[in-house]
Amino acid sequence: MPLIKIHLLEGAWTAADQAVLLDVVHDVMVESFRVPTTDRYQLLTERPRGHIRALDTGLGYDRSDRFVLMEVVSRPRARDDKVRFYRRLSEVLGEVCGLAPDDLMISMVTNDDEDWSFGRGEAEFVTGKL
Repeated sequence: MPLIKIHLLEGAWTAADQAVLLDVVHDVMVESFRVPTTDRYQLLTERPRGHIRALDTGLGYDRSDRFVLMEVVSRPRARDDKVRFYRRLSEVLGEVCGLAPDDLMISMVTNDDEDWSFGRGEAEFVTGKL
C-alpha cells in the first residue's frame, strides 16, 4: 500500500521500459512515504490511442505519446511527503526513463484504514495485523 495505477498509451513504452517505470515508481514511493519495500501494489494499463485525453489545464504542458497518468490510492499522507513524491518521481523518471516532466500527471486519492483488505476477508489495519 499505496495502490498505484498507471495508464499509458498502447505501444508507447516497450515491455522493458514498463518494467523500469514500475521499479522507479515503487522505489520513489518507498523513499517518499517511508513504507516497507514489500508494500508493492501496482497496476499498469495500456490504453488505445484516443482513450486517454489529458490536456494541459491551461498551464502550457506539452504532452507526448509517452504520457503517464498515475493514480495513487493511499492512506492519508503529509502534504510535504506528497510534494516530495511528485517532484522526486518526475526527476527520477526523467533521469532513468527519459520522461519529460510535462508527460507525468499524478492524482492522489486518500482513503482510510477500514478501506483496505489485503486478503482472507480481513481488515488488517483495523485488526492491528498491520
